[in-house]
Amino acid sequence: MAQHIVTSFEDDLIGLARSIAEMGGHAEQLVERSITALLRSNPDLAHEVIAADKKVDALHRQIEERAILVIARRQPLAQDLRETVAAIRIASDLERIGDLGKNIAKRAIAIQSQSFSQKVRVGVEHLAELGLRQVKTVLDAYATRDLVKTQEVCAKDEEIDAVYNSLFRELLTYMMEDPRTISMCTHLLFCAKNIERIGDHATNIAETVHYLITGQQWSEPRQSSTRVDI
Repeated sequence: MAQHIVTSFEDDLIGLARSIAEMGGHAEQLVERSITALLRSNPDLAHEVIAADKKVDALHRQIEERAILVIARRQPLAQDLRETVAAIRIASDLERIGDLGKNIAKRAIAIQSQSFSQKVRVGVEHLAELGLRQVKTVLDAYATRDLVKTQEVCAKDEEIDAVYNSLFRELLTYMMEDPRTISMCTHLLFCAKNIERIGDHATNIAETVHYLITGQQWSEPRQSSTRVDI
């Protein structure tokens, strides 16, 4: 970040970046713990995750308020304006990631007493691993202003869609073969969809970081997806 004549202006921008890093860490941890609660049938952990989302929401509000004050007081231009606008955009995506993690935790509570097959478990774990990797990579890209990592995140989005589609079909098969699994599989379908959406929000952040670094909006269209929705 370039040096500014007004030290307090520079402190404002550094403060925004630090808050984004803090919020990103909380959101990433929230999602990771929600997946653990789901796979281990741990309702206590799931309740902790739901409560932890309030911290992510509070940081979102703080970042928005701080960014608005920066714009009002400093009237930033060029790179400084991009830093401020990017903070608002990224905070919004991180807030949604936190919400999606909370939703997974709620589903974990709903099916805590039910067991699912090893094949489904492995599929959920693999999808979650890809989603969390996307979040970690894009947060690293923001922290280090790494353009290559933003491109890596955008390129990986199709892989998450493919794994999601595979898991979707697997769960539908279980429901058709045994109607008693319909309730549990429906909850798992929504969990899988939430993880896939987390990947989408990581891609949104990657595009914002690309804009922050280059001053240009992401020009390449996202790969056409064969993703199935619920």
